[in-house]
Amino acid sequence: MSGYNAVSAKNTENAPNGNGLYSQSVAFSHYNNLSAQLPIEPETGKLVAGGIKEQAEQCFKNIKAIVDSIDHVMSDIVRITVFVKDIKDVDAVDEVYKTFFPTYVPARTTVAVAALPMDALVQIEALLSHGEGTIPNAPQAGDLIKLTNNTTNAPTSVLSTQTVAFSHYNYLSAQLPIDPKTGRLVVGGVKEQAAQSLKNIKAILESIDVPFDDIVKTTVFLKNLSDAEAVNEVYSTFFPDSAIARAVAYVPAMTTVEASALPMDALVQIEAVVSHGDGTPPQEIEDRHGIVIWANNTENAPLNSLSTQTVAFSHYNHLSAQLPLDPKTGEIVAGGIKEQAAQSLQNIKAIVESINHVMDDVVKVNIFLKNIEDIDAVNEVYTTFFPGGIPARRIVGVSALPKDALIQIDVVVSNAEGTPPKAK
Repeated sequence: MSGYNAVSAKNTENAPNGNGLYSQSVAFSHYNNLSAQLPIEPETGKLVAGGIKEQAEQCFKNIKAIVDSIDHVMSDIVRITVFVKDIKDVDAVDEVYKTFFPTYVPARTTVAVAALPMDALVQIEALLSHGEGTIPNAPQAGDLIKLTNNTTNAPTSVLSTQTVAFSHYNYLSAQLPIDPKTGRLVVGGVKEQAAQSLKNIKAILESIDVPFDDIVKTTVFLKNLSDAEAVNEVYSTFFPDSAIARAVAYVPAMTTVEASALPMDALVQIEAVVSHGDGTPPQEIEDRHGIVIWANNTENAPLNSLSTQTVAFSHYNHLSAQLPLDPKTGEIVAGGIKEQAAQSLQNIKAIVESINHVMDDVVKVNIFLKNIEDIDAVNEVYTTFFPGGIPARRIVGVSALPKDALIQIDVVVSNAEGTPPKAK
């Protein structure tokens, strides 16, 4: 699995530019990470005229322009994430969505958030397969197969595929607390809903013969952040799931986000990124079995018993969301948004350096802000950590963050050396 991978950042004039703060597309190994697209006309730099349908169409046009510019097609998209300002707009977004994905549908997450940049009504993000890879002349580069799967033991949707595997990762559609037999939300409160969401994830994984402990990263979307403790109580009964995982106390990386609303008025929705050791053909035989999941924590960043700071698998590291906590005290740092942004990024830097990487290896940054108006102040700090503006990026506004923080940031980091097969 070891070898050289180049981070390939690209931009096109046919989609909104990042003004030096981020790249439209960042490819590494077998994935392209796209920056979240707002409904901005690239010619004017302004929001497109019209309502939710026009805005959704512009977001998808921007994604398609980026995809076309790197010689890919929309069916290469593995996962779509839709952020709306008003959950009632989802049906209108879906009408537009169908025109861009008439046959194949990727894994998908839909969530309403408190605010979006430029007061947009919708923002859409895509993760793209990259069959050619970024290892020059690699034997596994080329026409890798994308594997899709649905099971009746979990909720199905004509708008999304339950799991899409490509190369060494499976990306699951976010799971709502729906009873697959009835198609309705389970009876009960947030604990029952959290358990059902996790049961649905487990059912999907069992349908593709993947153990639960192969989950690398989870994102928990909560209608009420005050429910986090109750959800964590349920979550801890699912992780670790096996004797091997319990022996090393393995838990995935984790991000918790408050949503302003979720589909079907659910209280919780959970998304999972899963390792896929057998890969997708034609992966080389020696790369197809038993690749190690490497979990790592450092005392130089905040520790959490429910999550691992960074989990590496194959050619990617997935980090848990970092709050602006002083790792020595466990408390929010003094000051305002600039100080908090700096601390969150400093915690990320400490984690990245603890695994012998550098900030230039970051390929994707996800920023959650209590006040969307803080973007400019955050950007001032952000450029000191990413002066080249290379990583792809997403920013959303949320109504609350853990510990009443003003900001929370998670990242995806390249892992050029990969993770090795298990020792025999």
